[in-house]
Amino acid sequence: MKRHFSMILAIIVVLSSATVGYVFGLSKQHSAHVQAAVEQPKITPSAEGSTVDGLNNILNVAVAWKQTAAEYKALYHQSFNMARIQVDRALANRKEGDKPLAVITDIDDTILSPVNYWGYLINNNKDFFDDAIWDKWIPTYNMAATAGALDFFNYCKKKGVEVFYVSSRDQGSKTYHYAKTQLKKLKFPYVDKKHLTILRDTSNKEPRQNEIAQNYKVISYLGDNLNDFRRIYYVADIDKRAKLMEQDKDLFGTKFILMPNPTDGHWVRAIFGESEPAATDNNRVIWKEAATRSAWKQK
Repeated sequence: MKRHFSMILAIIVVLSSATVGYVFGLSKQHSAHVQAAVEQPKITPSAEGSTVDGLNNILNVAVAWKQTAAEYKALYHQSFNMARIQVDRALANRKEGDKPLAVITDIDDTILSPVNYWGYLINNNKDFFDDAIWDKWIPTYNMAATAGALDFFNYCKKKGVEVFYVSSRDQGSKTYHYAKTQLKKLKFPYVDKKHLTILRDTSNKEPRQNEIAQNYKVISYLGDNLNDFRRIYYVADIDKRAKLMEQDKDLFGTKFILMPNPTDGHWVRAIFGESEPAATDNNRVIWKEAATRSAWKQK
């Protein structure tokens, strides 16, 4: 009996030791796993661009939307449809002796789409607008017409409504040539010295717009930037800019035809104080702060 008891006791001891060892082993593994998780180094973007081959590039979502979303293109169609309604109304109300009719339009991101440029930036690990790359890219003529743009401007030409292009660009002495060539390649109408204005030294379009308005009844202004409509929007203050917009709310969809642009524009200047902020970690923090101005705080 004692012998049987000793054997049973030995078995219990062995099983207990094995169990403790197994549990201890799991505990060690778990501890190692937790420690590894705690000690996992954080990926910090460098000043030159984001890391991990662009997987954490802050441009990804906005550019993906521009590249793929049917809604993005639909907003252009919607804008040009509203512009066409204004053209038809102006034609219907026109009286003998009235000034000739015209529309004034911005170019980049309004009638020409530079998504190819943004894709290049992401492929090259850039997460901010890069002016030097932009200047090299412009002469490649890789822009496409935005959805509905050609249909609308050809409709204007058919109806005798003149189109004036007013854009701010600067790629040196050939700036005008580059813009004219791109528009002609895509077969936009009214691409000539009278109708195409390229501002190299300023983003203020009002003086040229006012000149046109002296001789034409301007039906609508088209742009992707509030500054394409009125210079007063050129302020480096988010709330003030929004307040100014609210004062003009009845003009949107009629006098002002606004296109979507989630990647660049003077809305960026309202955040950073400049339209083309440098690619620094400090500015990436500012992006995050802007994106979380309103954020749920779980209690």
